[in-house]
Formats: sequence, C-alpha cells, structure tokens
Amino acid sequence: MTIRVMLVDDQVLLRTGFRMVLAAQPDMEVVAEAGNGVEALEVLRATQVDVILMDVRMPHLDGVETTRRICAGGQPEGGPKVLILTTFDLDEYAFSALKAGASGFMLKDVPPGDLLAAIRAVQSGDAVVAPSTTRRLLDRFTPLLPATSAEPSRPELGRLTDREREVLLLVAQGLSNGEIAARLVLSEATVKTHVGRILTKLNLRDRVQAVVLAYETGLVRAGGAGA
Repeated sequence: MTIRVMLVDDQVLLRTGFRMVLAAQPDMEVVAEAGNGVEALEVLRATQVDVILMDVRMPHLDGVETTRRICAGGQPEGGPKVLILTTFDLDEYAFSALKAGASGFMLKDVPPGDLLAAIRAVQSGDAVVAPSTTRRLLDRFTPLLPATSAEPSRPELGRLTDREREVLLLVAQGLSNGEIAARLVLSEATVKTHVGRILTKLNLRDRVQAVVLAYETGLVRAGGAGA
C-alpha cells in the first residue's frame, strides 16, 4: 500500500528536499503540499492523505493550530496522522502540537532513513516519539505553561481496569512494552493488548497522547512520578 504524504512548510527548499527523499521510495507518494496551515486545510478538503509532515512556525496559521483543527473530533484511527517538524529539540511548539493531537515530532535535520521510518511507523499506528523523550518534553514544559482552567477531569479514566491503569502509568513513565512486561511479569503481547484497550477506551490516537493525558489528569507529575 502506498503511503500518501502531505508536506506543510513555508520553506519551499525544505519541501523540495523532503519530496526528493520520499519520491525514491516505492511505498510513498507526496500527494500534496502547502505553505501554511490555511492552505493545508483547504487542500485536505479535496485530497486523501495518510501522513502530514507539519512545520510549526508558519505565517497565517501555524502548525499547532492546524494540527488541532485536523485532529479535532476525529476517531483514533480516523484522518491523517501528523508529524511535527521542529528546528529545536524539546521545542515548546512541539509540546503544544502533541496536546493538539500530533502523533510525534522530529527535528528538521532528521536523517533520511529516520524520516522514512517515522512515516511508516505513524502510518502503521505507532507514535514516532519514544515515550521517554515525550516525558522529558512534558517534564520541561508542563510547569512553565499556564494551566487551562477548562481542563476536563476525564471521567473516562474510570473505564480502565486496575491493570490498565497500572499499564497507563508505566507508559507515561517512559517504559516500553517489553519493560512493562518485565515489570508486571506479563508477556509483551499481553501488554500490547492492554495498551490497545487503553487507547480505545480513552479515545486516544497513540502512546504519545496517552502520556499527555496522564500528565493532564495528574496521573503522572512533572519528573515522572506517579500520582
């Protein structure tokens, strides 16, 4: 199956470079491009896209708000997945984009092989940011950003079983499925099943969103400690 990719960046030269890399892959096709968020939303109305490479700092409508509008109200498996492109590691824009629904972030100078692997991972339903990296991002910016007074209590956390809640806590602390399996004395396949059920019950796209939710609800505090 061909992965349909959209490039959203106000730098034409950068889009050209990404397009050349992707065009050499038999399983990928750049089906659309846009120079800002307004153009991207317009193009998406008429174009089927699987993965969007999204810049954050663009004129007219930035990547964070564009991501929020793309992901708003969508089902976990519905709509295109968004990969945020950022110039600086642990950029506060990347934090905001993860909250908005992005499936991960990467630096603009990412090696071609890593970029291709990230696109394939996102298309298959995985998040491209390691949970530990996401945790460091959240640890850095959660205390600095103003709290949103309208933040919901997320009563759907009550849908989780005790075991699922335990798994969610370990996911948020940066453990991989294998590490969680060893910690809880379970098979890795069982942990994967638990993670899938957690995402379904909480209507989340991927592990990144699960980590964000764990911080927002106080299940995990900055520094990685459980509540």
